[in-house]
This record gives sequence, structure tokens and C-alpha cells, in this order.
Amino acid sequence: MKRKSNIAIDGPAGAGKSTVAKMVAEELSYLYIDTGAMYRALTYCALKRSIDPKDGRQLRELLDKISIILKPTSSGTLVYVNETEVTEEIRSSEVTNTVSIIASHEDVRLEMVKQQQKMAENGGTVMDGRDIGTHVLPQAEVKVFLTASVEERAKRRHEENIQKGFSSDLEQLKEEIARRDDLDSNREFAPLQQAFDAVVIDSTHMSIPEVVENILHLVEERF
Repeated sequence: MKRKSNIAIDGPAGAGKSTVAKMVAEELSYLYIDTGAMYRALTYCALKRSIDPKDGRQLRELLDKISIILKPTSSGTLVYVNETEVTEEIRSSEVTNTVSIIASHEDVRLEMVKQQQKMAENGGTVMDGRDIGTHVLPQAEVKVFLTASVEERAKRRHEENIQKGFSSDLEQLKEEIARRDDLDSNREFAPLQQAFDAVVIDSTHMSIPEVVENILHLVEERF
């Protein structure tokens, strides 16, 4: 039986990667792997233990002590640290504003990459993140770089926060997203960048279903 392909979707914070990746995986009956949730889970644990986000050694030691598990369900992916579900907790603003710092440590990323590559070794996955096509799955059969303007990404995050009943400041979100872009793009190890063979999709003026349709069409073209 032919091995299923892997699909890598990279891009900056708030571009809609996770939503799009979930829908593409569902359409293809593939496994969705939320790499961002893995870094968020580590960040959540570090904050709970008052570990300095800039202390790469302590963070790497913490990663060895915990087990991060992604459980796909019909209603989405549940995230567990050891036996505790933290799906909602890892989406807090404190985690969001710290995760890029924690994800910048080389030792942390190397271990995360090992775990992510193991999940995808049999193919049939849709994986989204910052460095999937360039570093985690450089041999992925389909690579997409999904982007949108800072203003549009902040607007989407703002509307999402309002829908969830969270307080939200649009101008502050613009600043936070621009700061995350800078941190992700300029970190020394495995920075956010477009793979040379990735197809760029600018979703600024596109709906989520339109983006999904574009990616599915790309998969169909390749296979």
C-alpha cells in the first residue's frame, strides 16, 4: 500500500494555520498535529513552576520530566500534560505572550522536533507551525506558507476573543502579533521562514473555506 503524504503548513501567528490544518486533515482523513500546542504546553508548565522563559537549560530539563500528549477527537485535539488536560489553559494570554521566547531555545526545539518527526514517520499527517517545511518535515510532499497582514490577524484574534467572552484590545493585539513575528523570524535556531518549495497563500482577503479549498486543490495537483 502506498505511503500517505505529509502536509506542512507554516506561517506567522494568527494566520489561521491551525483552523485550516484541522479542516484539511478532516477532508483527507489525515492526522492533524498541532505543534504549537506542544510548545504552549511546555510554556504553561514552565509558568506554573516559575521557570524563567529565558533559561533554556531548565526548560529542557522540564521537557524531560513531562509527557505532552495530543489526543484527536471529533470536536478537536485535546492536549494533555501527563494525565492532566490543559487544552484551554494553554490558550491564555500569558502563555501566548511567552511561548515564542520558550520556543526559541535550540535544545528545546531539537527535542520537540524529534517527537514531531516520530508522529509523522508513517505519513498521513497535516502539521502546522513555524518551521515544519524547513526543519521538522523538510521532505513533506506538500508545503504551504500561510500568511496575512498584521492588521487582519489581529482583527481575527480580537473577534475570536470576543466570541469566547474574553476581554480584548485590538491595538494591543496588533503590537503583540508584530512582536511575535519579530521573535519568531529572528531567533537563531530554526526561525520562521518560507521553505523554498512552499506555496505562499496570503489569506488577508480570503475566507477559511477558500484557503482550505486552495490547499486541497494543491494536494490534488501533486497526487
